[in-house]
Amino acid sequence: MTENFELVDQNQKNSINREGKYLTFSLAGEEYGIVILKVKEIIGMMAVTPVPKTPSYVKGVINLRGKVIPVADLRLKFDMEEAAYTERTCIIVVEIKDGLGHVLMGIVVDSVSEVLNIKGGEIEDTPAFGIQMDTDYILGMAKTGGGVKILLDIDKVFGGEEMLELDKAA
Repeated sequence: MTENFELVDQNQKNSINREGKYLTFSLAGEEYGIVILKVKEIIGMMAVTPVPKTPSYVKGVINLRGKVIPVADLRLKFDMEEAAYTERTCIIVVEIKDGLGHVLMGIVVDSVSEVLNIKGGEIEDTPAFGIQMDTDYILGMAKTGGGVKILLDIDKVFGGEEMLELDKAA
């Protein structure tokens, strides 16, 4: 009985830790969210300078007020079909924590939706898909307005070795 209580208690702690404000955005018709504290700014699409020998999802770099920042297309990173950019396509500049410190990076999304305050009770753990899949980059699933938003841990989406490559590109 105490084991069951401890399991519930741990799930409540996980929900509380994930509670907070999220910037939500659209990608291939699905809704995603990033902890608002990771977002530095949102800018419209601008000229991106390609960098040779980078992964296919890396669009290149931009000059943002004198700072060179790598830009990645999140659709391509998630192995989704590439789409033409529209007037709603934008770049979310996020601060990613890697082993060496903090790195600014732009991520291209289809459109930005809104900032939501998501309560811990509205967030569920990532479901088991029955096969071994890497879902560490997903913080949880937020149940909002009759739908589900996938909450991303942006540090894990672009973690480790990838950040070293992207840092070199910039």
